[in-house]
Amino acid sequence: MNVVLVSKYLQRLRKSLGFTQDDLAKRLNVSRQAVSKWETGTTIPDLEVLLALSKLYGLTINAILEPDIRPRRVEDFEQISAIPEDELKKILEQFDTRSLAVASMGASPEVNHLLERLFPEMDYQLEREKIGRVRIEEVEDAQKEIVSMINLTVI
Repeated sequence: MNVVLVSKYLQRLRKSLGFTQDDLAKRLNVSRQAVSKWETGTTIPDLEVLLALSKLYGLTINAILEPDIRPRRVEDFEQISAIPEDELKKILEQFDTRSLAVASMGASPEVNHLLERLFPEMDYQLEREKIGRVRIEEVEDAQKEIVSMINLTVI
């Protein structure tokens, strides 16, 4: 579960109904601060609240915790170069160094050069050496999370 993605998704769901954080808090009988913590990724809602959210949004708890974001802007990791660099950097800053390094392992030289340009302070070669070998599924998962975050940011 990607907490950052879940937090952004919870924010998107709330806004899709036109609720403020205070509105949602009152509806769920929780504090506004609790809603804020979910939307910043500090915490996730407990099971009872997740059940209430699933009823409110007409989604399963799994759909909330593992959002299936349909491509709207980019369909795969190789298309990230189509995003303006300042916007892309802002999105990618939400990921840790390891996730970016793993995602870059399956990327083209062009995308790797883009990542190195966006984050010149990060030594991708050293990070890859520290990580060692990874399964292709882990690379694909890291890339999918990044693509989902890009598409979620657009919606």
